[in-house]
Amino acid sequence: MSAVLKPQPTKPAYLEVNNIEVIYDHVILVLKGVSLAVDKGKIVALLGANGAGKTTTLKAISNLLRAERGDVTKGTIEFDGRRIDRLSPNELVRLGVCQVMEGRHCFQHLTVEENLLTGAFTRSVGRAEQKRDLELVYSYFPRLKERRASLAGYTSGGEQQMTAIGRALMARPNMILLDEPSMGLAPQLVEEIFEIVKNLNQKEGVSFLLAEQNTMVALRFADYGYILENGRVVMDGEAAGLRENEDVKEFYLGLSSAGRKSFRDTKFYRRRKRWLS
Repeated sequence: MSAVLKPQPTKPAYLEVNNIEVIYDHVILVLKGVSLAVDKGKIVALLGANGAGKTTTLKAISNLLRAERGDVTKGTIEFDGRRIDRLSPNELVRLGVCQVMEGRHCFQHLTVEENLLTGAFTRSVGRAEQKRDLELVYSYFPRLKERRASLAGYTSGGEQQMTAIGRALMARPNMILLDEPSMGLAPQLVEEIFEIVKNLNQKEGVSFLLAEQNTMVALRFADYGYILENGRVVMDGEAAGLRENEDVKEFYLGLSSAGRKSFRDTKFYRRRKRWLS
């Protein structure tokens, strides 16, 4: 008699967002039952148009909603097997989760290097270790080493984005929540930023959840993707599969199997929302 094989328990994801709802000002429902997962060592893209709920999702994970009169009213968020939606942002950073905010928030009056050093504030480390961490950041962002003594407010948009990511790296994170890294940047700089994200993921083992409107670029670098529409996840899957999905190509890129469609056709499709039917 052959032995009966017991099903193996499913290993929980590194980050798990389970059916969360977010309400602003006690009345405005922004996220409606959002669930997603990020496995350890992976890059996951959170996609959608402006206002779809991407930034709110990241802020729900990093516990920054309360500063904007927002609350997670339903669901749970877990990181590395521990519930985190009740922790403070500082506790979350110490746990290894850092968010790089949309809009490249730098301390304009501080130098690039001083900005980077603020990222190590939550860690009690000596100067020697800080110096090693700085050199690691500069190895990924050599342009920042050249501009280390420049005031951050006088650097370019791309350099400020690099500074914001580098500052997060100084906290030695296990996961980075990256919000709209391509916003306002030239295509060449966008490629450079995403290549650095890929290298950090592969060489340093940092997991990424990135919110991005640039669907084409994000799906080239991500392992998996979720698409948000009006505060709900409407589609998810392997990045390679989403890149080839006709709905995604038509809705976000204005493309279909028949070639590029007109803006009018795309607007009609946007109203139609085939995947929500």
